[in-house]
Amino acid sequence: MSSDNNNSFSDQTQSVLVVLQGEVVKGFGRGSKELGIPTANFPEDVVESLPEDVQQGIYYGWAQVGKGEVIESVMSVGWNPFYNNTKRSAEVHIIHKFASDFYGENLTMAVVGFIRAEKNFDSLELLIEEINNDITIAKEKLSTEDALKLKDSDVFNKE
Repeated sequence: MSSDNNNSFSDQTQSVLVVLQGEVVKGFGRGSKELGIPTANFPEDVVESLPEDVQQGIYYGWAQVGKGEVIESVMSVGWNPFYNNTKRSAEVHIIHKFASDFYGENLTMAVVGFIRAEKNFDSLELLIEEINNDITIAKEKLSTEDALKLKDSDVFNKE
């Protein structure tokens, strides 16, 4: 994992704030099954190596699986309080329908910005509604000219 600038992670400038890279591992199995919103999970060592100023919350950016297309994404970093997780996680929802799972593939996530802090929800329905709102916000923010330029960042495999 690396940081592409010297700014604080919470700085909202249009640049790649931090890059996470790692093998996609099995998560808790809730994304697709329970929420209808599949996620690609980073292994614990990637999560533990995040910079100290990364707060728990929802981020947006660009993701690439293996040598594939660079796609709009939303990432949750934190404890998922609705589920009372005991381990911090980093889960990426790539805004694309994949034909199959891609466990074991390399995932690169270039974080561009912050949407909101992590919070708890009174119901599964409210959680799903908020995630869908996060996806809408991410798509809007990633459609700007500055954000689109970051899709071509050197952090992605261009072969």
